[in-house]
Amino acid sequence: MNISIIDEVIKHLKTMPQHQQWQVLEFARTLRKEAVQGTPGQELLRFAGSIPADDLQLMREAIEQGCEQVNVNES
Repeated sequence: MNISIIDEVIKHLKTMPQHQQWQVLEFARTLRKEAVQGTPGQELLRFAGSIPADDLQLMREAIEQGCEQVNVNES
């Protein structure tokens, strides 16, 4: 690897505001990103509609009751 390229990037980074440095870091991470892990969404489509409507309603109600509540004793 050509070290002068790294030195040149570092020189520019030092003169950038921090928010731009973060953008450069995120861009570098994106370039190095490895293969996506997990299951592709296309393979999960076979499960669509497999939860009974009654169960979905119970889940919806539990979420609505449990959300936006703060437990002040939680540590």
